[in-house]
Amino acid sequence: MSAYKRPVIGLTTQTLHSIDGIPPALPSSWVMNQRYFYAATMVGAVPWMIPLLDDDLGTLREIYERLDGILIPGGVDINPAEYGEAVSKECGNLDPARDRVELQLTKWAMEEGKPVLGLCRGLQVINVASGGTLWQDLASQGTAFQKHDYFPTAGFERDHLAHEVDVLVNSKLGGFLESARVPVNSMHHQGIKSLGSGLVASAVAPDGLIEAVESDDDAFLIGVQWHPEVFEMANPHMRHLFGGFIAASCAWRDGARVSP
Repeated sequence: MSAYKRPVIGLTTQTLHSIDGIPPALPSSWVMNQRYFYAATMVGAVPWMIPLLDDDLGTLREIYERLDGILIPGGVDINPAEYGEAVSKECGNLDPARDRVELQLTKWAMEEGKPVLGLCRGLQVINVASGGTLWQDLASQGTAFQKHDYFPTAGFERDHLAHEVDVLVNSKLGGFLESARVPVNSMHHQGIKSLGSGLVASAVAPDGLIEAVESDDDAFLIGVQWHPEVFEMANPHMRHLFGGFIAASCAWRDGARVSP
């Protein structure tokens, strides 16, 4: 029997200057919160930073081919042009290069069934890549929505449990979380407006906002609107989600696509 080989998981990055408060004089850089890398490593993955080579699809494809799975972290807002809308004044900072790279990687992965896990912005990327749309600002565009923007910059801890979500029990996500209702953190001001093609809403907030999606086939394509990486070591069910992603990535690498 061959020794276990850890799967290579690609984590997308963000342009430094898309982040609030970064001085324009700083050199251009691609960055990402370390927590995502630790979360992937703790469940047995080899995390790999993906550069935002949006103008070099040949190299991006070569990177994609070497990955066993793709993790799309949180970050700034997606350019509304990607889902056919003009930018509203409430829309936050944009990172067009990141948009193009993440949408392309997600579309390639969806075509082939390669595992994808999207966190916060990552859920929104999956939805837009599937033809869905977003609310550009929940507070101003959807008056029925409750508060979702519990940002650390406003004094909230990243592990602040803002509200619960109702989970579709017979979904892939429900199998990992093992509960029909779970408390989650909430650090976003945008959300899914229209659901993309081929996706199923697998968790919903009390105000009706879709909080998780997954593919309607047997591929591992799951996105959640919260940040489970914050709770991975403290909450076994969140850790199961990451573990399921890694298991699916191993299966993909070994040529045995299995249902989560």
